[in-house]
This record gives sequence, C-alpha cells and structure tokens, in this order.
Amino acid sequence: MKKYMWRAVGILLLTSHLSPLASQAQTYENQFRRPVSDVMKDVAARFDVRFKFDGNVDTAGVMLTYADFRIRPYSLEQTLDNICKHFDWNWWKQSGNLYKIKRYEYPRRHENEGRQMLNYLSSLYHNKVEWEARRDSLRKEVRQRLELDAFLDSCVLGPALLSKIRKHDGYTTQNICIELTPGQHLFGTIYAPIKTKSRKRKVSPLTSDLSPLIVCPDGHWPMRYRKDEQQRLGTLARMGAVCVDFDLYGWGESEKEVGAEAHHTSRAHVYQAACGYVLLDWMLTHRKDIDTKRVGVMGGSGGGTHTVLLSLLDDRVTASAPVVHLASHFDGGCPCESGKPVQLSAGGTCEPELAAVMAPKPMLIVSDGGDWTSSVPTLEFPYLQRIYDFYGAKDKVRNVHLPKERHDFGKNKRQAVYDFFIDVFSLDRSMLDESKIEIEPDEQLKSLYK
Repeated sequence: MKKYMWRAVGILLLTSHLSPLASQAQTYENQFRRPVSDVMKDVAARFDVRFKFDGNVDTAGVMLTYADFRIRPYSLEQTLDNICKHFDWNWWKQSGNLYKIKRYEYPRRHENEGRQMLNYLSSLYHNKVEWEARRDSLRKEVRQRLELDAFLDSCVLGPALLSKIRKHDGYTTQNICIELTPGQHLFGTIYAPIKTKSRKRKVSPLTSDLSPLIVCPDGHWPMRYRKDEQQRLGTLARMGAVCVDFDLYGWGESEKEVGAEAHHTSRAHVYQAACGYVLLDWMLTHRKDIDTKRVGVMGGSGGGTHTVLLSLLDDRVTASAPVVHLASHFDGGCPCESGKPVQLSAGGTCEPELAAVMAPKPMLIVSDGGDWTSSVPTLEFPYLQRIYDFYGAKDKVRNVHLPKERHDFGKNKRQAVYDFFIDVFSLDRSMLDESKIEIEPDEQLKSLYK
C-alpha cells in the first residue's frame, strides 16, 4: 500500500480552519463527516507534528464521522485516540515530532498502559501468600491456554540423533535432532565444557563437579548459527556450563520440513515452548554430567519470551535471563510468542508478571534504551523487586540497563549474561575469552537428519 506523510507548515490558530466548502458539507444529517486524510493534515498543522502511515493503513477515500468533534485542542494524544480507534488503528510516537499510524496490534500497548496494568496487578497481592495463590493460577492457566499438554501427548519423541562431537579450545559442539511430532523435528546444538584437572580444581566447594545446564531459546535474528550466538554459548561452555539451543519453528532446518510461513502460526508458539521443555527434559534424563540444581534459561528478544515461558512452565529451572525482551506493554509481535492467548490467563496478565513466577530464584533482566525495554529500570524492574521482596530476596533479581544501545545481543549484553551465570552457577571467569571461540560454518551446526 502507498504510504503517506504530511508535515505541518505552521501552527494554525485554534479557530476553524476548514474551507468554506468543507464547512458547508458538515451537518448533523451526514454526521459531520470529512475525509480522514484532510482531518489528519489539520491535526498535523495544529500540533506541529508529522504522520507516517504504515503500509497496511489506507486513507484513500476513507471518511471520518464527527470529525472535528474528535479533536482535543489541549491534547494530541487524546485527539489521535479519538480518530484512530474509530478505524481500529493505533498511533506510535517515533523520533522527534514524527508519529506512525498502524493497524491495531493485540500484543502491543503504550507504556502508560503497561504502567496501569502493573498497578492493577500489584493491587491483587500484598504479601507472599496472596502472590503465591496468583502464581499458581497463572502456572495452571498459561499451560492450559498454550495447550501444551495436548501437544506433548501428540509427540512421538523418538530417540535423539547425535552428530559426532567436535572439539574446540576448552569446549565441544554436538548437533542434536529429536522427532517431536510425526515428520517434524527439533534441531539444535549442544555446547559442553572440556574438563581438565586444572578446571576441576577451580570448582566452588558449594557446587559439584557436574556442569550447570543452560537452555537457550533463539530470537528472530538470522538463524542460530550466527557468530554472536556461537560466541555466547561457546564462552559459557568454556566457563563450565552445558548449553543447548534450537531452531525456531519454520526457521533453519525446520523450514525445510514445514515451510517459512509455518512460523507465523499459533502452532509455532506451542511448538517452540515444547522444544525448550523437551530439550530440558532430555538433557537432564540422558546426560550424566548435568547438575540438576543448576538449570538456567537464557534468550534474547523472542528468545526472551520463551525464556520467561519455560521458566514458568518447568519448576526445575533455577535461574533465568531474558534479554532485550521484558516489557509490561509488549507481549512479542510474532505468533511464535503470542499465537496462543496466554496473556488472558487469570483474568489478564503481562510479561513481567509471568517472569515474576520465578521468584525468589535468581533472574537477570537485560534492557536497553533503543527498544521497548527502555522502560525496565523505572517500570518493570521495580515491580519485580516488589514480588521478590515478598521472599526477602530483592537482591536476587537484577537489571543491567544499557541506555545508549539498541535491540541486539551485542558484546555488553553478552557480558551481562556471563557475569550473571558466573555468579549464580559458579562458572570459571578465567575461561571468559570470546576470541577462543571457533565460528563454525552453518552446515556444520546442522543435524545429521536430512
């Protein structure tokens, strides 16, 4: 669709600025209608702003009833609410004086709505007993709305196909493939430490010689084979953790089985949740080198959504690190994150409340100033601290905020994750060196399954 952008040529007087013809055309009988394109031009001029219309918003020939009665001369935002909601549109402030007009998006809200939601949720519980009653309801209903158990019942869960182990500097990689449902597979790679006598001597007396496990759901960056993901999982493995990631549904090897469009379905939501759930279970059941008391989940963006979800679904998770994800006003814009109506659970919830189910176990929230997580330090983090304080464990939830950074899993975000797991899982900081990670070609990280 054609995009339109208007820029104000000056602030008009707060008097009627309609053409004589337009004024004559507006009557009670025709509901004071005007072309919405003309109305938006007038609003742009009145408030000295610009509007950019998303490709799926077409204003050509569209009329707005009671047009000028919708304008509030004292508030641009109320004016936009009055106009946009008539068409099931929404507005979003971009940079400077630019506003984008988009179709209504069910998983996305304005920050002030997130604040109102958290205030409402906070009014439901004032102590540990009240919170845990709410927590138990969330766990039960999220699982039901996700339809996870019905999906798991449909799984065949054939034996895992494992590639040969490839040795690197201080760690190994091995591809894994498990048939989940008939003809559809889970594809991933296991990164594991190479233990030496010197490494064993560095193990904390508070932990065993066994390795912690970190399940790593992937986000919507280009495939799990990319450099920064190999650096992150390889470095954590060098420091002593066993890590495993997996393809998004309809991405990577999965795309060859179901096609790319399958990712944009509600099935992707439950399939990816099941991948994390099944991988965690398989790793704990089949590997003898895992410390079941140290089980982490860590992912960025859409992987952060599934980090929160797996932490809620499986009580065996003992530490969680959602990165550039958590917000009270955004549930994730892809069906693989919000294809099932889990946000309607227990009368209505949001991502910070779902994340709070982890309390009082350690949790790291990584946020930045360049995406929807910019509100975390002043909005979502204080909410989480309140829940953790019910347990006297306010220090167990952390926030690393990078105000000058944008939406990625860059070096500083990876460092925040390293510091967190070094602390909570007693990893070996002396092995932290991303330059030691061998970046393998895509094909080498793919399963033996063809």
